[in-house]
Amino acid sequence: MLDALAQILLCGAFALAFRWGMHRTDSLGRVNRFPAVALAFLLVPALLVGWPGVERRLEQRKLASAASELIGTQVSVHCQTAGEAFVDAGWELGFVKYGVDGVPEHKTLIKQGPCHDLRAYLHSSKAHPSADQILAVHILTHESMHMSGITSESRAECAAVQRDARMAELLGADLAEARALARAYWATVYPRMSDAYVSSECAPGGRLDERLPNPPWA
Repeated sequence: MLDALAQILLCGAFALAFRWGMHRTDSLGRVNRFPAVALAFLLVPALLVGWPGVERRLEQRKLASAASELIGTQVSVHCQTAGEAFVDAGWELGFVKYGVDGVPEHKTLIKQGPCHDLRAYLHSSKAHPSADQILAVHILTHESMHMSGITSESRAECAAVQRDARMAELLGADLAEARALARAYWATVYPRMSDAYVSSECAPGGRLDERLPNPPWA
């Protein structure tokens, strides 16, 4: 709604400027003054109303870029808006739709809360992420695993915990900060996940151990 209002205001400003450009003089040949005040009344509210949407789209691009680099496939990330959250009754914090062929799509929706925490993480020093920020980074990693083609929740979760450090790096953390975030999720969140997300094979030397450079158990 705010984006639409900003577009209406910008269109009004453009129409006003265009009209002035086409009629710089009146019927008597007198110069019409440039409508600076009227334009300001349209442009300033347009910028104030439209900036949050612009900022959200820029952040979505950063998240999509990180997810795309992580899995080697171009994907998109959509952060749930306030309006979408108002009518959403789902419990999941993020999800990827599957096509009619059962293959996960290359786009994900992250719920409003985790996206707020991802935004806070992006603008933070990365040195001391909150518990919510750690979870939000992992949600993006987990949904990226689904977008890579993994349909099993336990396999996606195990693949994600082994890539959380890399995701944190892609979002701006240094290696030590990234490793600390991955270890924090592994130690405090993973053990409390439901059975559908946890596997005994997700462990050092286990069947799901991919032996990546920075696993959380290293």
